Amino acid sequence: MTLIECVPNFSEGRRVEIVDEVVATIAAVDGVAMLDRQSDAVHNRSVITFAGQDAAVAEGAFRGVQVAARLIDLTKHEGAHPRMGAADVVPFVPLKAEDMPACIAVAHAVGARVARELGVPVFFYEEAARREERRNLAAVREGQFEGLREAIRTDAARAPDEGDPAVHPTAGATAVGARAALIAYNIDLASRDLGLARDIARSIRERDGGLPKVKALGLALDDCVQVSMNLTDYRVTSMQAVYAAVQVRAVQAGVEIRRSEVVGLVPQDALVALTRAALKATDFSVAQVLEARILETLV
Repeated sequence: MTLIECVPNFSEGRRVEIVDEVVATIAAVDGVAMLDRQSDAVHNRSVITFAGQDAAVAEGAFRGVQVAARLIDLTKHEGAHPRMGAADVVPFVPLKAEDMPACIAVAHAVGARVARELGVPVFFYEEAARREERRNLAAVREGQFEGLREAIRTDAARAPDEGDPAVHPTAGATAVGARAALIAYNIDLASRDLGLARDIARSIRERDGGLPKVKALGLALDDCVQVSMNLTDYRVTSMQAVYAAVQVRAVQAGVEIRRSEVVGLVPQDALVALTRAALKATDFSVAQVLEARILETLV
């Protein structure tokens, strides 16, 4: 048995009763520890974080996808965040690097079950990818629900890894993966210029020659624009580094940063590193974190 984390993203951030049902269904699985839930109405998306032994987490993930497929209709869904499924992405995350093979095995088992029992086609991404070109989630989700609905039927390169080459009529398709812990980090600009947000995102993301281990999109919110990022290895590129990079580019355009936000949970080491950099406290360590020392001493 292996202790792992799961961080599924569901395409519902406005109807709290639906998110409540998804969360309650996952939490009801024996052995699952619910860690966090966050919903965003503009993105129309919820991120749920839970952990436990691999078998319990696998069951919790499947039941969460099952409820989402029943309650979320993508033909009526709209939001700022790209999506292709009611349960859009279901990543399994090892708490120890050596446990990645266990997460890959769980991802493949859950994905096969989702396709078989729910009729939702599944694409495997990141470490669970069966094809190298599908490691990148953005490539898997290209075209979103509406574009994939046609492409999956007509383009052999877009055929799912599990299930029939047809999206579920209302639940779409699901990306199931295994990956290291990442930080979902967003920066809102005091501007409505979507082109600016997209230009900044393009300039800082790795695939366009920007910062390593950074994925970024420019999104339009209700009253501003956002640079939405995933830091896939915070040890390589930190929150402080991407904030500084966005700030430089925003200032050059005569725009201020309105706010930033962390979505979901972040590793403790990332916050220790942030403290070192922001305060120039070069000797600061996790040993100086009160709760960490208490847990180390008493547990």
